[in-house]
Amino acid sequence: MRDHTTHSAHAHHGHAHGGSSLRLAAHATLHCLTGCVIGETIGLALGAELQLGTGAIITLATILSYISGFTLGLVPIMRERGATLWAAFKMIWVGEAVSIAAMEIAMNLSDYLMGSMGAKTMLSWLWLRGLLVAVPVGFLAAWPVNFWLLKRELKRCH
Repeated sequence: MRDHTTHSAHAHHGHAHGGSSLRLAAHATLHCLTGCVIGETIGLALGAELQLGTGAIITLATILSYISGFTLGLVPIMRERGATLWAAFKMIWVGEAVSIAAMEIAMNLSDYLMGSMGAKTMLSWLWLRGLLVAVPVGFLAAWPVNFWLLKRELKRCH
């Protein structure tokens, strides 16, 4: 069950600072990107250093992105609203899951197409270049998704 009153008040708060719907979606996307990049970077670094195969690297990076992304989504709600872990999870799971999925598909595809998943170490230019390209690609893929999620009240901007 969603709390539309809380969400509407929170969404209105975002607009009170002069933000448009696209700006609010960009803010939500940057927040999501922060969580994804933490997990993605750790997963890609471990994959490169352990010489894992492409499938294992994608799986590891995606799992860690979901963990870090959800953590960054849950903590503010639990802290600001005093929600339990389960209550906070029920508030954000759809929006975060969809947003992270869009971001991860774009980021992993970008890394794969650039060949950076074949890097022998995270200290190589090939590895770093892949990450430098994947981050903005992930943002651009998730921004319209977050715009849509916010418009339909399926995501909260925290």
